[in-house]
Amino acid sequence: MRRPLAFGTCAGIAAVAVTLAGCDIPEPGGDDGTTAEPQTRTVTRTKPEPKLPPEPKPAQVVDACPYLPTAEAERANGQGVSEVRTSTEKPHPTCFFYRPDGEVQLTTQVFTGAPDVATGIVDRAAPVDTSNPTEQPAGWSGGYLADRDGAVYAVAKQGTAVVVTTNQSQSVKARTVASDIIATLGL
Repeated sequence: MRRPLAFGTCAGIAAVAVTLAGCDIPEPGGDDGTTAEPQTRTVTRTKPEPKLPPEPKPAQVVDACPYLPTAEAERANGQGVSEVRTSTEKPHPTCFFYRPDGEVQLTTQVFTGAPDVATGIVDRAAPVDTSNPTEQPAGWSGGYLADRDGAVYAVAKQGTAVVVTTNQSQSVKARTVASDIIATLGL
């Protein structure tokens, strides 16, 4: 009977020795041999909003918009144009087409620059949350809105934005003008 007891005792001592030996091995962590506690860190990366240029303002009376002939603006918007003014932006100024009564009937803005700014300009004109999405012409994306006061059609592609506002409540008129501008400028 002693043998099983001695054998059992020796096996127990060996198991304790192996267990204790495992405890003596420090885990990676501090230089003093202490165990490092696992750390959890949450990182939220947000892209800052792009700095948008101010809304364009008419600055000078001109004979014609450099990228939209007056006759084409009249045809697309269905109203006569008495005067055209442009803003000071380069290379493409914003064009303001006026009715005979002195009210703006059509505005065309072309922006070229940083892609996030182009997208921001489109979202300012036709906010993603409230506008109807569009992908016309092919390769362009943005939105359009229409109500009794007029319509806006705004699209961007890479670093270019085209925004057209009209006093007409049919957004198709603004879309037609935007498509004409894109074709004329070869954008």
